[in-house]
Formats: sequence, C-alpha cells, structure tokens
Amino acid sequence: MIKLIGILIVALGFAFRFNTLLVVLAGGVVTGLIAGMPFNDIMGKFGEAFITNRYMSLPIILTLPVIGILERYGLKERAEVLIRKAKGATAGRVMLWYLFIREWSSALGLNIGGHPQTVRPIVAPMAEGAATAKHGPIPEHLQNEIKAHAAAMENVGYFFGEDIFIATGAILLMKGYFDSVGMKVGVWDMALWGLPTAIAAYLLSWWRLRRLDKRMEREMATKLESGPVSAEQFEA
Repeated sequence: MIKLIGILIVALGFAFRFNTLLVVLAGGVVTGLIAGMPFNDIMGKFGEAFITNRYMSLPIILTLPVIGILERYGLKERAEVLIRKAKGATAGRVMLWYLFIREWSSALGLNIGGHPQTVRPIVAPMAEGAATAKHGPIPEHLQNEIKAHAAAMENVGYFFGEDIFIATGAILLMKGYFDSVGMKVGVWDMALWGLPTAIAAYLLSWWRLRRLDKRMEREMATKLESGPVSAEQFEA
C-alpha cells in the first residue's frame, strides 16, 4: 500500500494549491523511488513520456505565444468593446452561448475552444464587458466569479460534448475496455446515451448562469441604493 503514497501527495498538493506540475512530478518521483526504481530510470520515464506525447503538447506550446501577442495588442479590450455594443447581453448569456457552441462543436469532433485559446482572451473579457455595460464597474470578487464560471463552461462543454462523438478518446477507451472484458457495446450506443447527459449538463449550467446574473443584479442594485462609496468600500 505504501506504493500508493503518490496519490496522497497529489491529493494534498492540490488541496494546498501548490504548483500542479511540481505536485504531479513529485508524486511520480516518490512513487518510483518507493517501488525501487533508480532515480535515473524515473527521469528516463519522464523523458520517454514527453517524447511519446510531444505531438499532443506541441499545439499548446505554439498557441501560448500567439495568444500572448494578440493580448499584447488589445484582443481582450476589443472583445469587451464588442460585447458592450450588444443590447440585452449579460455575463450569463455570453457564457451560455459559448457553452452551446463548445458543447455541440465537440459533439461534432471540432475542438475550437480551450482555456488559453478562447476563455482567457475572449469569453471571460466579453462576459465581464457585458456585466460592466449593464451594471457599471463591478467589484473584484464578481469579476473573479465571472472568470470562474467562464472556465467552468469550457470544462462542461468539452467534457460532455466529446462523449457524443464516436471517435473521441473517451469513447474509444470505454470501447476497448468493454471489449477486453467480453462486453459487446457499440460506439454508437455509447454516443447515443451521452446525449441525455450533455443536455442535462447544458440545462443545469443555464440555471447556474441565470442565478449568477440575478445575484449580480441584486448586489449591484444594493450598492447603488446605498449611495456613493469609496473605492475601498466598493471592493469590499
């Protein structure tokens, strides 16, 4: 059982919000050492895994500098300005539309989103811009809540949407497992039963985003009724 200590290290590292990469590396190194592997062999395994999966990480490595350049020249600001011109837009509605696009594009096998590519430079600023256009400047804790919901919509849309696409890794992994234990389950059957879950996730997210809009509206109305306040009081 002591060989499973790596799981405990990862769980504690995440609980204390340490650097994710360092936590996972530490868990792997400790597990390998307890299992009796030489340190050089452990490092060799890390290098082998990186080389094997380099084509998976290459798009992310290339994406980050491109997004950084776009942000440097005003991508986030232009996204905010664009959404402020849309009448009736709210933070919740912006994120709900993104969830719809992300979920159903994933169901078709199209990966058009991502946290660094779409959420950070486009979706979150557009949602914040919609909230600012409707309520005026919003406090920092509401800005953080909008960012958190935008990130959640990315996760929900991709996770539940990809299970409808028969060629996705999750479906093929389940198919391979079922075949290995003698269970005959078709990929079309798994994709079909992914539909109710995806629809339920969308409806639940709609409810959560609606609650977010209502809560922001009540909080900002209360601040306006309380009269002028200082910057420190407003942030509090």
